[in-house]
This record gives sequence, structure tokens and C-alpha cells, in this order.
Amino acid sequence: MNKKNIIKIIDILENEYQEVKCTLNYNSPLELLIATMLSAQCTDARVNIVTPRLFEKYKNSKEFMNADIYELENFIRSTGFFRNKSNNIKKCCSTIVNNFHGDIPDNMNDLVKLPGVGRKTANVFLGEIHTKPGIVVDTHTKRLANRIGLTNESNPEKIEQDLMKKIPEEKWTAFSHRLVYHGRAICNARSPKCELCSIKEYCEYYKKLHQKRHT
Repeated sequence: MNKKNIIKIIDILENEYQEVKCTLNYNSPLELLIATMLSAQCTDARVNIVTPRLFEKYKNSKEFMNADIYELENFIRSTGFFRNKSNNIKKCCSTIVNNFHGDIPDNMNDLVKLPGVGRKTANVFLGEIHTKPGIVVDTHTKRLANRIGLTNESNPEKIEQDLMKKIPEEKWTAFSHRLVYHGRAICNARSPKCELCSIKEYCEYYKKLHQKRHT
């Protein structure tokens, strides 16, 4: 896809979704980090249902580190993969306490050293807490970037690298949010509403669909 069309897509989505933000609820950097970890293979809406009680019970890294594993599992059970997530949360908070003096790192290299924290979670954290631009590759970003024709990759890190090359850096974080908003509203996984899509004339998926209907 040429640069001119990419700019048009960015402009259209900016006009359509003017006010965008992270849809996870949080009141502290640690709450955001853990909420993002919980959002893996789970909707933000479900995470937002679970976290109020979770964060009322555990208020800092030491409390999460020392949490009873079975009690923690019960708090987050409905987010899926709860055993793995519980282990990661405890190990992550232990690493924060023991290796980083209780402070969550503010850079990608150190963040991805935390158990359970990949580039997606790190980019969410850095964008929200430190306003550092980043491409967040979640299920919506992966689906839309491929459908639109911004990448042919399936690996999240390769998708991230492709989008970083094509999207202006100052727009990385907001563009990621807008793909999520558009994915939820229009370009959903099972039955995308292509006829209602504001960027369909620039979308490879729509062009192929249109061609099939006329052959």
C-alpha cells in the first residue's frame, strides 16, 4: 500500500474516532500493567469487571507477590488462562520488588524482562504512563492491519515493525487505539460491516470481496 493511501486511512480514522483512549480501567501504573496482562485472550470489558475487586484486595507489588496463588486464581478466573496469568502476576511483581526496587521499568528493554510482559503489554504501559509512542498489536490490530493491507505478517512483532515503518511515529499510540475502535464497531472478526466502512476504498480485503462479487 502506498504512503498516500496510508495517510488517507489515518486521516479518516482520526475524523471518525476523534477521542480515543485505552479502554482498560486503572488508577495506578501497576493496575494498568496487571490489567493489560489480564487482557490477553480476554476482552477489556471482562477485565474491567474483574479488576475492581482484585485491586481492592491487592494494592501494591508486594501484596501481589505474596498473594495466595489459589486466591489470586479465583479473582481472575473469568479472564481465562487464569493459572498462567496468576503465576505471571506473582513472578512479575516479585521481579519488580527484587530487581527494580519496587519501581516498574520505564523502558521497553527492562519491561519485557518482567514475567508475562511482552511487547504488546509494554507498549500499552509506555504509551499510557509515559506517553512514549508505540504500536500495540492486539487481536484487533493484527486483524485489521492484515485486512487493510498494511502487513502480510502474522507474527505480532513483525506486524509491529511493519506498522512502525508505515505510520508516523507521533501517531503510533492513537492509531493503535483507532484500529481497536474500528475493529469493535465495524471490522469485527466474524462478519465485518464492509459496506459501512469509511476506509473500504483503501482496504485490500474489501477490494478482493468486491471483485469476487463481480466475477
